[in-house]
Amino acid sequence: MQKVLIQSALMLIIMTMVTGVAYPLFVTIIAQTFFPHQANGSLIKNERGEVVGSELLGQQFSEAKYFSSRPSATSSYAYNAAASGGSNLGPTNEDLTKQIAERIKTQKDFPGASLAKVPIDLVTTSSSGLDPHISTESALYQAERVALARSISKATVLNLIDQCVEPRQFQILGEPRVNVLKLNLLLDRQK
Repeated sequence: MQKVLIQSALMLIIMTMVTGVAYPLFVTIIAQTFFPHQANGSLIKNERGEVVGSELLGQQFSEAKYFSSRPSATSSYAYNAAASGGSNLGPTNEDLTKQIAERIKTQKDFPGASLAKVPIDLVTTSSSGLDPHISTESALYQAERVALARSISKATVLNLIDQCVEPRQFQILGEPRVNVLKLNLLLDRQK
């Protein structure tokens, strides 16, 4: 019996060191060596070097001079990374229908808003509720409004959108998209 307890305790110590210390340390060293930007949260800094967000998490922009992000489905407050998840509301749910109608109205109420149909990703949430990207269609939809609010030409705004378009991953996965935070930071740098 004593032999089994000693073996068990020894195995517990060895496995704790391997899986609780050695492996995490190894993975951390590899990540910090080869992927430091991603390993540290894919943080985005402004021109003063201050962290203003992450490439991986959406943020709320409500002023007309900024491109709107995809709506957040997180609870307690918008874009809460600790509460990531969808709303689980189905397409026939009355609450979802009301939310979408309100979001369409919000987009249409901006001065200089487009008369075109509001793109679906500006009024529906993603599965995580934290999506930092919008479709190129959504960015183009908002271009006139942003140009008007900032008193700059629409051509300038369209050029900035083109600079921020991220292609399909590996040329086949997903759709071209625009990171809203990166685009809004580029807009803020325009004088």
